[in-house]
Amino acid sequence: MTKPILIYIDADACPVKDETYKVAARHGIKVFLVANAYIAVPRDVEVERVVVPAGLDVADDWIAERVQEGDLVITADVPLAARVVAKGAEAIGPNGKPFTAASIGMQLATRNLMADLREAGEITRGPRPFSARDRSEFLQSLERAVQRLKRKGFLAG
Repeated sequence: MTKPILIYIDADACPVKDETYKVAARHGIKVFLVANAYIAVPRDVEVERVVVPAGLDVADDWIAERVQEGDLVITADVPLAARVVAKGAEAIGPNGKPFTAASIGMQLATRNLMADLREAGEITRGPRPFSARDRSEFLQSLERAVQRLKRKGFLAG
């Protein structure tokens, strides 16, 4: 039997939870919403709310311990995405940009460089505001990822 596709959302600051629920419902995919605080979930979608204790990387660790090949993780956290990709699963940022084995090294290096610059007192811009285009890109990217996993033989629904 082939493994079902599961979606994990690193939920504390995720702006695309509703979009993820819509795609998951269309394909019959279970979603795990992982956060360190209570977050409301829709009743008509198979969503399991997971509230983890407060603490640095507790939600990330919960996801990374469970994710497997054939799963999808929605996160803006580059170190978590690196852990997910290393386990053979797929990771997508809220802006629709996929994290891949080919790109994750550069994404980690850029993240670390920016963190070092901020710690040294350099003024760096934060991320640009989340836009309608980001939301659209995310929906398309998530749909493509689900279709790709289904073609590989993973089960949806």
